[in-house]
Amino acid sequence: MKNPDITVIGSSNTDMVIKADHLPVPGETILGGTFFMNPGGKGANQAVAAARLGGKVNFICKTGDDIFGRQSLRIFNEEGINTSFLISDPAYPSGVALITVDKNAENCIVVASGANATLIPTDLLQARDIIAQSSIILMQLEIPLETVLYVAAMAYEKNIPVILNPAPACTLPDQLLSHISILTPNKTEAEMLSGIRVHDIESAKEAAHKINARGVKTVIITLGNKGVLVLNKNLFTHIPAIPVTAVDTTAAGDTFNGALVVALSQGEDILLATAFACKAAGISVTRIGAQASIPYRREVLLL
Repeated sequence: MKNPDITVIGSSNTDMVIKADHLPVPGETILGGTFFMNPGGKGANQAVAAARLGGKVNFICKTGDDIFGRQSLRIFNEEGINTSFLISDPAYPSGVALITVDKNAENCIVVASGANATLIPTDLLQARDIIAQSSIILMQLEIPLETVLYVAAMAYEKNIPVILNPAPACTLPDQLLSHISILTPNKTEAEMLSGIRVHDIESAKEAAHKINARGVKTVIITLGNKGVLVLNKNLFTHIPAIPVTAVDTTAAGDTFNGALVVALSQGEDILLATAFACKAAGISVTRIGAQASIPYRREVLLL
């Protein structure tokens, strides 16, 4: 089995989570239940997922020079992630996310980006060699878009596949999409990028076609408990979700993306890699928290 380098470039946050009966509406105060404080951030979650699921992972991020940043560094090292290019910024605090999870396992999240928002292209100059030697690169959108554009263009020139998880949802330039090998939006993100409301498999197909036409080679739309729709080489494949009882969907998408890059880096084709990622994400929603919910490879292989 091959085990080449995966490089994840993205955010690191500390998640502060409260379980509640329902999500508050504007102006509403509700009494919640259990409080958790967990490591999170989409980049960090995806790096941890890739490491737990069998990948050899480099993680490039920026944290504050504070207790949250130091805790994050310790956790990454414990997970076996290469943190040689983690940057500690004394001028900005580490990122923080405030998360509410309701009784149906749905969540709402507000993020204070902190140092994540200052990860600019010049910060990556010392990491150019490790990026260039990667077999696959995974990014998200909790860091500046200019940095995502910079890395995607560099990787494209060197024929390194880039997976972009376009979250949080925002508009993206065609210039970026043309440098992306695989895009992994959820329903909301697919709607933002295609202009088509995604509410079922057929509308997801329309959205995927629109995104593909903007230059992305492969589009994988995650549909929650409806599974995943893959558009690859002009062919659609629907992969159903595994049947589980969800308790918290936080980091399910991050687990999916981390698992996907591991399977691809180890030589699996896109459909087998997506099926592996669906299993990993399915396990994650049965647990509370972000990184705390991410399974290990042996757990996924048992399904």
